[in-house]
Amino acid sequence: MPGQPLFSPVDDTPAPYAGLELLATAVVLLNDDLHVCYANPAAENLFELSKRQLVGHPGRLIFGDAPALFQAIDKALANGASYTEQELELAVAAKSRLHLSCTVSVVETFGATLLLEFRHIDQQLKIAREERLLEQQQANRDLIRGLTHEIKNPLGGIRGAAQLLERELDRPPLIEYTQVIIGEADRLQALVDRMLTPHRLPKYKRTNIHEILARVGSVVQAEFPRIAIVSDFDISLPEFEADPEQLTQAVFNVVRNAAQALDGTTARPEIRLTTRVARSVTLAKRRYRLALALSIEDNGPGIPETIRDKIFFPLVSGRQGGSGLGLTIAQTFIAQHSGAIDCESVPGHTVFTILLPLEFSRTSA
Repeated sequence: MPGQPLFSPVDDTPAPYAGLELLATAVVLLNDDLHVCYANPAAENLFELSKRQLVGHPGRLIFGDAPALFQAIDKALANGASYTEQELELAVAAKSRLHLSCTVSVVETFGATLLLEFRHIDQQLKIAREERLLEQQQANRDLIRGLTHEIKNPLGGIRGAAQLLERELDRPPLIEYTQVIIGEADRLQALVDRMLTPHRLPKYKRTNIHEILARVGSVVQAEFPRIAIVSDFDISLPEFEADPEQLTQAVFNVVRNAAQALDGTTARPEIRLTTRVARSVTLAKRRYRLALALSIEDNGPGIPETIRDKIFFPLVSGRQGGSGLGLTIAQTFIAQHSGAIDCESVPGHTVFTILLPLEFSRTSA
């Protein structure tokens, strides 16, 4: 019968649709009469409607007055191929309007004729940005690895030559010059070592993120006693497998950056550390049921707009005298844990968000 669902919304998902349940994008299947015969969990979240409210109902009733969507459906049916509408505005069930893109594909499976895949336009931009960041991370790693190896050998030669020269000199002022050369060579060697550090693979063990945050908070608080560090933790978060040394360094780099930005700039400087559980998260094109969401917020002056899109690049710093490596190293360590780090900043409010999957299937290096 037209409009009758192929299965009860409260029944288990049929096997042909099981894979669609795991997708991060919203998928709706329509039958010949353009009635909804399936909607995955992402579609329920996107449209804020349950399967019971979607399955069995006419598409025109659910999606309302959406000529662009139904034109796309007509074109897909006419050509027997996929058609994408890049900019679509829908008012689903009289709710606020959604700005989406939609790909309509002709299918023949379990009574369905059309597959509609919806994405938030801003979600598309985010995915594209994540892909660019992944490419940039790899380029950064290759660049750093190449540079550090090229720098290490000449540095060793400069230091050795300065030591030999020092032994031949008998005038203290000249010896001071060689000491400067040796000291600067050691400083550059330490910088090179820091640049190479992120390439060590993680050594996983059960880790408590709140212990890490407490340790980082106490160290930064000791260095910057004027800054208030506020904790807002979800104590239900489980331990998870991670490299505590790398995570500590990554979090410390971000928190200390915030403290340096706040130092001497705000009447009541504050850094807020927040942990929450994030559900149905996609990281590096893989979907996770649960993830840790860690936010590091400050009320400082914000990141200059000129470098806001480049802050994770090596040697980019908004602070006078900064090396520009702290956030690069943090991003590398987070990426090695299959996570992601992002930043939003306006004057008076900057927040770094770290997402890490909560699972126990890691393998140690």
